[in-house]
Amino acid sequence: MAEEASKEKYFEDQFDDEDVLFVFHKHPIIMRKGLILGLLGPLVGVLPAALDPNLGLGYFFGGLIAGFVLGLLLFFPSWVGWHFSVFIVTNKRFIQIVQKGFFHRSVADIGLSQIQSINYEIAGIQETLLGFGTIKLQTYVGDVNIKDVHRPDKIQKKLKHILIEQGIQPNVYIGGSVEQEEIQE
Repeated sequence: MAEEASKEKYFEDQFDDEDVLFVFHKHPIIMRKGLILGLLGPLVGVLPAALDPNLGLGYFFGGLIAGFVLGLLLFFPSWVGWHFSVFIVTNKRFIQIVQKGFFHRSVADIGLSQIQSINYEIAGIQETLLGFGTIKLQTYVGDVNIKDVHRPDKIQKKLKHILIEQGIQPNVYIGGSVEQEEIQE
């Protein structure tokens, strides 16, 4: 009893009898817009010294430092969105926490028994070369698409194994028909 009371919680809404089995994030590629904006910061910082060379090196390096600070400020919201968006699979449920900026967080909580199938899609040259794609969870209450997931094939396989270990048999959709997936041990 004392062991359960001292059990570490990995997230705020975790139940006392709930074990975290798997945690994953989106691919870092989702920060690309913030990175591009952040790289414009140093460029803007050195622009006055580049336009008027008579300002000297003090303006150049001062502008460069100010540009890096500006770049970090522009990049920071993208990093927050990536870092605090997390997907958690426990022995009871699948939790999707998506952070958008500083003040918008959405949480979806789906019981593992509600998941009917788990599929993935890698579409396009960018997704193929960089190894990210979309996980598609089909549930009794609707579909959940998790875009920009790193290595969706491995995550799909891990999620299916977790469901099977929990005694839940996911379906596989093949050519419009539903077939029960065979457990291979």
